[in-house]
Amino acid sequence: MSKVCDICGKGPQTGNNVSHSHIKTKRRFMPNLQKVRHQLATGQVISVKACTRCIRDGAIVKPVAVKAAE
Repeated sequence: MSKVCDICGKGPQTGNNVSHSHIKTKRRFMPNLQKVRHQLATGQVISVKACTRCIRDGAIVKPVAVKAAE
């Protein structure tokens, strides 16, 4: 499973763990990806992996839930 946002393309970044004695070891910063349902302009609903920034900024259009008639 790739750790890349389907909307903006954000992926893992690299950096350092820094200990108290200032010894540095490599680490990866993973994006906060969530699996959400996205409605396309055609009305089709697909499932995408999107970072929380894209969800919060409105790049994802969530489908409207339709309640069953009673």
